Amino acid sequence: MSELRFSLADVAGVRLAVSPANETVMSMWALADPVRYAVHLPWIDRARVTLRSPEVASRVRPLLELTQRGCWLPDFLTPAARPNVEMAEQLDQIAATPPDVVVQDLLATTPRRPLSPFGRALLTDPRGLLPELVDAVRVWYDEAIAPAWPRMRALLDADVAYRAAQLAEGGAGRLFEQLHPSLRWLGDRVVSDDPFERDFDLRGRGLALNPGVFTNRRVLWNLLEDSLPAGAYPVRAVGTLWEATAPPPGDPLARVIGPGRAALLHLLDAATTTTDLARLTGMSAGNVSQHLAALHAAGLVHRSRQGRHVFYRNTEAATVLLRASRGG
Repeated sequence: MSELRFSLADVAGVRLAVSPANETVMSMWALADPVRYAVHLPWIDRARVTLRSPEVASRVRPLLELTQRGCWLPDFLTPAARPNVEMAEQLDQIAATPPDVVVQDLLATTPRRPLSPFGRALLTDPRGLLPELVDAVRVWYDEAIAPAWPRMRALLDADVAYRAAQLAEGGAGRLFEQLHPSLRWLGDRVVSDDPFERDFDLRGRGLALNPGVFTNRRVLWNLLEDSLPAGAYPVRAVGTLWEATAPPPGDPLARVIGPGRAALLHLLDAATTTTDLARLTGMSAGNVSQHLAALHAAGLVHRSRQGRHVFYRNTEAATVLLRASRGG
């Protein structure tokens, strides 16, 4: 069990963001244990083909070694994200890690499992070998994550929008109580049912939270003294990530408002972007935008902005229509 102690400044400093670096690094766990990550099998199959390339395998080897099954991750490899951060910025952040912090973070992982050969070499020469590790993360992102990133990003952004609404409506207590079943909010601290046994004072630095596509069982913390406090939690609705969704056959609502608009309403129980709606329905982004504009004008969807992204979600009126068309 771990405890994170909050001051008023820490409560005010709770923030939500998407971390492409986290997804890139943690995706290696899915590759190593496809049974545990069976929901990602469509991606795993493609990623394994990518890794068969001798050049890719050679350059990615340092990352593979530091993310072996059962390994704890060094904090510097999963830096705390800020809103709208891009992968290039996070790579620069990893590359700028001071050598003593690299050593400290690596040593913090050894109680779980001894370091790999690359890990031991990095421990001895952090300044010389850190660029090789950064290159491995960059190559794996470019080859395996970037092609699927729009799909992942849409799901992650939708989760951030949902959690931000919880935080705005119910405060930190509601956010943490509903973030994951292993967490409890006790007024001035979060208690986490986990094997890490940390007692950590945030010391006014706040806490960055990011949903994770490949974070599948518990909240994972960055809580070393020289790390910015952060937590990665399992994203909502991850089971829909690789689905290709078709409108329900014989949908009565489609006969009233048209099949395209009905298909969108069936997908908007959760906040979703135009890009992801186009992917899920097979419609063009322009066609989706036209349908959304009509639905918004009719009071059936509302829209909200999160950073550079606009999310759409059903209104109560749309929910009533959907319930009736589904026989509810």
